[in-house]
Amino acid sequence: MNAPSASVQPAAEVGILRERLQRSGYLADADLATTVWLASALERPLLLEGDAGVGKTALATALAQSQNASLVRLQCFEGLDLAQAAYEWNYGRQLMAIRLHEAAPAGGSQVREADVFSRDYLLERPLLRAISQNGPCVLLIDEIDRADEAFEAFLLEVLADYQITVPELGTIRASHIPQVILTSNGTRELSDALRRRCLYHYLDYPSLAREIAIVKNALPQADTRLVEEAVQFVQRLRREDLAKIPGIAETLDWVRALFQLQHAHLPEDMTAVLGTLACLLKTREDRFVMTPDRLRQIVEGRRTVGVAEKTPGLH
Repeated sequence: MNAPSASVQPAAEVGILRERLQRSGYLADADLATTVWLASALERPLLLEGDAGVGKTALATALAQSQNASLVRLQCFEGLDLAQAAYEWNYGRQLMAIRLHEAAPAGGSQVREADVFSRDYLLERPLLRAISQNGPCVLLIDEIDRADEAFEAFLLEVLADYQITVPELGTIRASHIPQVILTSNGTRELSDALRRRCLYHYLDYPSLAREIAIVKNALPQADTRLVEEAVQFVQRLRREDLAKIPGIAETLDWVRALFQLQHAHLPEDMTAVLGTLACLLKTREDRFVMTPDRLRQIVEGRRTVGVAEKTPGLH
């Protein structure tokens, strides 16, 4: 008769996780909260994929805050190597130690290799720092798709056993396994091996209701009408033919700007709206095509057909 209670407990823990994330400023739906909980329970990395600006990095930050855990971030880029990601030796300190030994009075002990290749001379980079934590830790490997495939192969070895081998010292194992969040914007295809190692969740742009809730949670002092009208405008704007689609962070910036300008609702004057679009539109092309007339069409829900529009019937 213990089976029912066992099935209820994980659901309750998922609910607690959602509440903690919300208190940390992140509104997660049930599917995402369940996947995050499973990744922790199974001690597996979680791969979050989605467009830039949908809240992948923010989830890792909120997760660390909600668990009172350390957040260690590895920002990936092309050419990322072992020395930048895991560890490297502090050659300056090693050389100084050798010279101090050489300058010691005659008869002093000779410097040994073990003296300068000890943990004291090791510079911890994000991966080693994460597995060296004595308490809870969230390791954020941000934009893994920007790193090379060779780095992916090295990362798989680290994530398989949560350990790093330093030839001069031996294997350093994690005393407390970190919760690993990997993010990808989809700029290149990730290897099958990495995907198999991780749990997976695709993070899309939020629905209208969820984005309104996100903005209200972040800006409770803003007028409800302003929030609803502004979010509805952004949702319609995302359907336009833009070079860079505004994410949740841009929505929050824009509502903050409108609030700072003391608007209780979306201005009727599209020229006034145009002056605030620096928060939403981040390329010259997108800013150039947004005229007061086009903004009015978006506000009214009428979409302007552009050169990149799909032909009806070919969706």
